[in-house]
Amino acid sequence: MSPVTYRTFADRRGAGRQLADHLGHRDWSDPVVLGLARGGVPVAAEVARELGAPLDVAVSRKIGAPDHPEFGVGAVTADGPPFYDDSTLRMLRLRPYDMQRVCDAERAEARRRVRHYQRGREPVAVRGRDVLVVDDGLATGVTAKAALRAVRQAEPSRLVFAAPVCAPQSAAMLQTEADEVVCVAKPEDFRAVGLWYDDFSQTTDEEVVSLLEAAWT
Repeated sequence: MSPVTYRTFADRRGAGRQLADHLGHRDWSDPVVLGLARGGVPVAAEVARELGAPLDVAVSRKIGAPDHPEFGVGAVTADGPPFYDDSTLRMLRLRPYDMQRVCDAERAEARRRVRHYQRGREPVAVRGRDVLVVDDGLATGVTAKAALRAVRQAEPSRLVFAAPVCAPQSAAMLQTEADEVVCVAKPEDFRAVGLWYDDFSQTTDEEVVSLLEAAWT
């Protein structure tokens, strides 16, 4: 068996171009591309450019376990109910009620980011349109799931999740939330999204704002 080769993508913009190649030949009905902030926005910008579609932002915040904030037990958006991974809650002997304080704090941060990114602009209307929610990769899927549920409430015609690299189990899990999940790569030995990038430096709020303003103008 040949050794696994990581670093498939140079950076998020390059990954976005590869993802755009997968999506550009498809038939879309009045599409809208939503980049999942923050890292999904540079990827989404390339997809939106290829499709000739408006670009907007989706914000979903991970709800971290008590004393282990990096370990996500769920996620929440600026609006709509939080999503929790029931099996993780059971494993940690937690209830949604136990996470209320963290959930409220993350929702407040999601709302702050939406205000910061939108800069007073109204969000792009998605009702009755094909909507592509784009991220830089899919690991556990908790933030993507919360984002998809929030977008679904706005009644898109078709809801698609797309990312350059996806953990196979998480991609399968999202099939219950999205009408389709599109991945450039679904490695069976998936470990972490960043392993598939040469440059996976953090996307800043300023970069998100710049990309959105460039698309809007």
